[in-house]
Amino acid sequence: MGLRRKLTYARKVLPTATFHALRPTVPGPVHLIIAVADHFEPAIDPIDGYKRVPRVEQLERLETWFREYPKAVHQWRDGAGRPFVHTYFYPAEQYDKELVTMLAEHCHAGFGEIEVHLHHGMGEPDTAENTRRALIDFRDRLAAYHGCLSAETGSRRPRYAFVHGNFAVANSADGRFCGVDSEMQILAETGCYADFTLPTGFGHPAQIAKLNSVYECTLPLNWRAPHREGRDLLAGRSPVTFPLVVQGPLVLDIGRTLRRGLPVLESGAITVSMPMTLRRLHLWRQAYVHVVGRPDWVFIKLHCHGMDPRQRDAVIGYAFREFLRELVEGAGERKEILHFVTARELVNILLAASEGREGNPGDYRDHRLKLLAKTETAEILNSVRVDAKG
Repeated sequence: MGLRRKLTYARKVLPTATFHALRPTVPGPVHLIIAVADHFEPAIDPIDGYKRVPRVEQLERLETWFREYPKAVHQWRDGAGRPFVHTYFYPAEQYDKELVTMLAEHCHAGFGEIEVHLHHGMGEPDTAENTRRALIDFRDRLAAYHGCLSAETGSRRPRYAFVHGNFAVANSADGRFCGVDSEMQILAETGCYADFTLPTGFGHPAQIAKLNSVYECTLPLNWRAPHREGRDLLAGRSPVTFPLVVQGPLVLDIGRTLRRGLPVLESGAITVSMPMTLRRLHLWRQAYVHVVGRPDWVFIKLHCHGMDPRQRDAVIGYAFREFLRELVEGAGERKEILHFVTARELVNILLAASEGREGNPGDYRDHRLKLLAKTETAEILNSVRVDAKG
């Protein structure tokens, strides 16, 4: 990464990241609404991101995950007795019916939900038409064949959450890894209710200056990177522009910065070099992602690559299990009420807060967006199947 890119990134990020690191943490009791956006790619090659591992290895990875993950989360539950869950953002361009069927069964057993991930524009810029086609095709396959995704009450239209591959949502990475300026408009028109892409990796050109926020875009959705400006969600004012933008934490880690003599940022990435810890939990709280006017509901959106074998310990092994134990055992002393949620449930709670709802945020997990598998499944899914065939 060249000096110019480093400086550009620093100008965008450091002022706000430093401000958030210095402000006082919200005192308890506080509800922590915790979600993990898992960029879940069974075919990921940890050496070369442009390659895919053999299918037999993908099957082995999935089988190991489905066997080990329930064991890892079984003992430690949130305040409602629910296990820690992942939202599996599965890459549309890597769709495999058998693999997604296996993942859907894991999710239907209570360990998460599947949403939409997309890598495109890798070799050359993609087109709006191809992007729309890819999103609709994968959306309808998830709904029709696997009973995944959600719908609002009284609607037959499948809705989905989204993560963009390589962070380049709405062509925000200097023209790389996308190519479609109007992507946010396409997401809106194909049923996306929230984008969970941000923050990016360190120094990435797609990172915007607006940090630690949940908001609706205020720029026209057909513009390049319209999410660079937005209106924060506010209690008592329902959002009207979708997809919402749901960001994870991005704050200056002051302790590590002082030790290293260079800025160190906390971005909510779960990796073997940066496993989840209570120290990091403090920084996630410091980011203070919340709906304005609802200060005691704090949203923590983390992200990982669960199928990258290098990250095993951080996402399913000893480091992860120890963090879960410490998180749950010490919640009362830290005056925290824990809520382990999926991306859909997090957005439902955001919407409830925006509508002025009060009380226990866990009561609003199914507030507006309800799983197709738990609603009028036959009627909705049959209509999607007809559309998919057409």
